[in-house]
Amino acid sequence: ERLAYKVPKVSGWSGLLVGDISQARGGPMLTGHTSHQVGLDADIWLTPMPKRELTRLEREEMSATDMVAPDRLDVDPKVWTRNHVAVIKAAAQETDVERIFVNAAIKKALCRDAGNGDRSWLSKVRPMYGHNYHFHIRIRCPDGLR
Repeated sequence: ERLAYKVPKVSGWSGLLVGDISQARGGPMLTGHTSHQVGLDADIWLTPMPKRELTRLEREEMSATDMVAPDRLDVDPKVWTRNHVAVIKAAAQETDVERIFVNAAIKKALCRDAGNGDRSWLSKVRPMYGHNYHFHIRIRCPDGLR
């Protein structure tokens, strides 16, 4: 919720499109998404949220945008923007976010486009195969449950 509130302030995005999200206390998911079964994971689309509320049909049929170029070596400059960097950076700077998974080409672009300021947030962002349409957030385990 904090990230969704922050995103419009750091980017041109209206908000976030959330894909698979863990059940509140974990447990099996219908899609078999095993990494999400501990209750601490969410997928955030790299497709900016439209400036209006989506209809139910649009939410069900909308496709995420592939950020990786066809050669798989870098991001696609036709779809990748500085706002993508700002959104992922905002997520990584959340104290409760333990790590973020993105495609290796996206990690490469983040390292290139992060600028010369504080780059410490990049250590939370890890390359992981298959995360070219979204980034995966792992929330830190709450105190008392570790």
